[in-house]
Amino acid sequence: MNSPTNSLDLVAARSSGATKIYGSGETEVRALDNITVAFPKGRFTAIMGPSGSGKSTLMHCMAGLDDLTSGKVFIGDTDLTELSERELTLLRRSQIGFIFQAYNLVPTLNAIENITLPLDLAGVKADATWVDEIVEVVSLEDRLTHRPNELSGGQQQRVAVSRALASKPEIIFADEPTGNLDSKTGTEILEFMQLATKKLEQTIVMVTHDPVAASFSDQVIFLADGQVVGDLEDPTADGVLDQMRSIGN
Repeated sequence: MNSPTNSLDLVAARSSGATKIYGSGETEVRALDNITVAFPKGRFTAIMGPSGSGKSTLMHCMAGLDDLTSGKVFIGDTDLTELSERELTLLRRSQIGFIFQAYNLVPTLNAIENITLPLDLAGVKADATWVDEIVEVVSLEDRLTHRPNELSGGQQQRVAVSRALASKPEIIFADEPTGNLDSKTGTEILEFMQLATKKLEQTIVMVTHDPVAASFSDQVIFLADGQVVGDLEDPTADGVLDQMRSIGN
């Protein structure tokens, strides 16, 4: 698939011929089949596809959480396939943010401590102005001293999103980030992620099965059988549904 930009300077992450095979012989499963794709900086991209299409595998390989069988993955100019496990860990800590369906907050830490935790573990001083801006955008100012059990599910996910943003990563990967939330709270989180790309100039790639969630993105990439089979700019929920139906036929 062609990137919306030909300039690698404007690409936060990309894959070239990404292939991931599980098993061998008759039990071989080709989870990713020669995928070449680019995720532009400062944009919110959704990845969709039927169950088993490879969308989570692609995200995990792009984020350096899983190895490719063949092909290459780049975060910025860095080829992840060339890195040692230690170098990968350091890169994930400094250049990649993660948002999961489970909030993964530390119960004994309050909200602000959870937000700055990855930086604290890395021995890096948080940029107070940046963190204040995130907290303001996500409307957590009056919840910073509260622990997770004192926060609603939506507030906990806001903390998780803020934590992903705190290190100013090259790219943020979100795996079904609103899966545990009601529709109103989920919409608030998606609106914030949308705002993070526009106001804070962050880059977000989200795996989702929800056409409404995908409609908040700038672009949707569709996968089927481990391959990119389409993309949609400025998506609407109906447009995404139509594309998903055509994939299923």
